[in-house]
Amino acid sequence: MRDWIASYIEAQKAALDSIPVEQVESVIRKLKEAHVEDRQIFVFGNGGSASNASHFATDLGKGSSDALGKRFKVLSLNDNVSWITAIGNDYSYEDIYLRQLENYGQAGDIALTLSVSGSSPNLVKAFEWAKANGLHTIALVGGKRGKLAEIASETIVIDDTHYGRAEDCQMGIAHMLCYAFMEVDELKA
Repeated sequence: MRDWIASYIEAQKAALDSIPVEQVESVIRKLKEAHVEDRQIFVFGNGGSASNASHFATDLGKGSSDALGKRFKVLSLNDNVSWITAIGNDYSYEDIYLRQLENYGQAGDIALTLSVSGSSPNLVKAFEWAKANGLHTIALVGGKRGKLAEIASETIVIDDTHYGRAEDCQMGIAHMLCYAFMEVDELKA
């Protein structure tokens, strides 16, 4: 058991070390631009990545907004169960995020998705629509990269395909994206 735990921790450290600093910085700057321009930020995922999307929206919408004194316009599309089930039932599960973006998304907004596989059909379909309609698309994906990495305007790749480790890294990145606005003076100006 101890060997397994030690191996898991070692693999987690390697996954964390794979996070590309330059891409994280680029996304922070894009979020700052959206904040200044009053753009909407839509975030979404499936399973554990959906939980991370909800957590990210909370931290950016509350903590980062509190630090800046001006609110981020951020919405987690996976948090409205009634809407998701209505869309899934009446259209298709693949449409649960696409249909919401059709209601809210405008050119210049940001669509940010988190996905370990990078190939979930509902995320891909939403990103295809977002890209075609002028939204800036950002994907946090695992080592397989998937279709999202091909579509996204910006991609942050976590070089691990293990769902637990990749999702832990997603949350670490999400915290960096939020805490930068709480802790980095140049972003507060």
